Amino acid sequence: MKKIFGLVLLAVTLLITAYFLFVYYVPYSTGTRSGELIKISHKGVFIKTWEGEISQGISGAQIFTFSVIDKDAIEKLREYQGSYVRVEYIERYRTFFWLGDTKYFITKVQEENSPH
Repeated sequence: MKKIFGLVLLAVTLLITAYFLFVYYVPYSTGTRSGELIKISHKGVFIKTWEGEISQGISGAQIFTFSVIDKDAIEKLREYQGSYVRVEYIERYRTFFWLGDTKYFITKVQEENSPH
């Protein structure tokens, strides 16, 4: 009985570990977006995450929301606040609450000239 319980516990542990590794390391998509950086904030009650928004058009309907983990990207985003930027991102299948609110995670930030 103890052996069966131990094997079931091991199997459940391996499945949970495989799920977390899959969600964290396997991206759903990668891409690039450009727009005016309108928001970068450090939010949360117990666990603080960096969240931001890029306006991709004239109307407020074209807002790209994202999360940031990389410290270099956070500093660049804070520096480029209000500027036109191009960001590279990865999209994950799901996210964990300690990483951010969105499934989009910024990996690289560049300032660009505004097309307007």
